[in-house]
Amino acid sequence: MSKAAGDPERAVNGLLSVAQLLEEPRLARLYTFVLRQEEVTIDDIVDELEIPRTTAYSDAGSLVELKVLTRDEGQKTHTYSAVPITLSANLGGDEYTITPTLIEAFGRSSRDQDLNLLIERDGLGKLAAALTYAIPYANGNMSERVAARELDLQHAFAIAVLQALRDGVLDMEPVDPYFDEIRDANENPPVEG
Repeated sequence: MSKAAGDPERAVNGLLSVAQLLEEPRLARLYTFVLRQEEVTIDDIVDELEIPRTTAYSDAGSLVELKVLTRDEGQKTHTYSAVPITLSANLGGDEYTITPTLIEAFGRSSRDQDLNLLIERDGLGKLAAALTYAIPYANGNMSERVAARELDLQHAFAIAVLQALRDGVLDMEPVDPYFDEIRDANENPPVEG
């Protein structure tokens, strides 16, 4: 009996995990919090994210089932750590990589009106496109004016979105092992579709 190249079960399960994280901002927020902290307890989650203990247990359990968090049960107080994930899509020769930084931006939308409005009005794809401009903007390689113009949104709204994404970019750059795989609009502008 021959084995299939790669591991299709793992690949599809990974795809479904990323999809779930990009469907539930609360789970996305918890996942990226744990990734930034490296190792946390339920008490850390409750204190830092200001969520009820039962929600913290339930959400952490969901993320363990998705295999994006691991639970170390070797101590009296269980600790959780995040598994860095990435998903690349190639559509007609145009590749885009979803990394924990996009997941963090989506998780941030539950607490940021501008990001929430962007997703409601223009969809998750527009958030990903905005991230490609937020990276050079946050790193000082693109002016706010140019980035806002390129986003093809109302100017003041584009600036608000860029500013909201800036903090997430700066928080995630040191902890997202796939950060360099995110498209940077200076190097490879998004293709209009």
